Amino acid sequence: MLFLSLSANIIAQHRKLQNLPYADRRNFHLGFTIGLHTQDLILSHSGYMNENGEVWFSEIPKYSPGFAVGLIGDLYINNYINLRLVPTLYLGDKLFIFKEQTSGEEFSSRIRNNYISIPLYLKLSARRTDNYRPYLLIGGYNNLELARNNNLAVLLKQNDFGIEFGIGCDFYLPIFKLAPELKFSFGLIEILEKDRLDLKDEELLKYSNSLSKATNRMITLSLNFE
Repeated sequence: MLFLSLSANIIAQHRKLQNLPYADRRNFHLGFTIGLHTQDLILSHSGYMNENGEVWFSEIPKYSPGFAVGLIGDLYINNYINLRLVPTLYLGDKLFIFKEQTSGEEFSSRIRNNYISIPLYLKLSARRTDNYRPYLLIGGYNNLELARNNNLAVLLKQNDFGIEFGIGCDFYLPIFKLAPELKFSFGLIEILEKDRLDLKDEELLKYSNSLSKATNRMITLSLNFE
């Protein structure tokens, strides 16, 4: 009997230490997110040869970190599933390196891309253990480019659609939840602008014409506060 009493006391004390025990039962709550991201493109080449016999290829050789900030709107569906809308501002850029296949001549161009993203997710959570709870994110996004870079070697379309997958873990602190989160974004549509009426420098056409297709992808590491 003494053992059972002690066990009951320990369990009761353990339960008392659980932070925000009813946080996940709210029908709707708000939060915000801040983080870092890297922008990238999957590029396809056209094999275009200009009048000088030059054939150019392009790549994005390294990731440039950017900043992300957004709001979180979370709707409770059941104990393990939430519907989540996270409008986010992404500030970043991409560095293109163009290389001529015969001479090895190089040309670089940095393209700044600032997006407003409207992603909608299903948040699939595991069972809560003490003060942490891992989860998965599955959803899709719509990106809107805020200001396109005219008269540069590469011009991207203003709208992009794609899918996102993510993992994270909610940590229940005394007054709020903190969640580190890692997301992977994959564009589903072609976003390379081929009709380059904006180009005033005809020399840039040989770089622009070397590409036939581009699709977006991005990695985001963020901290969510709810």
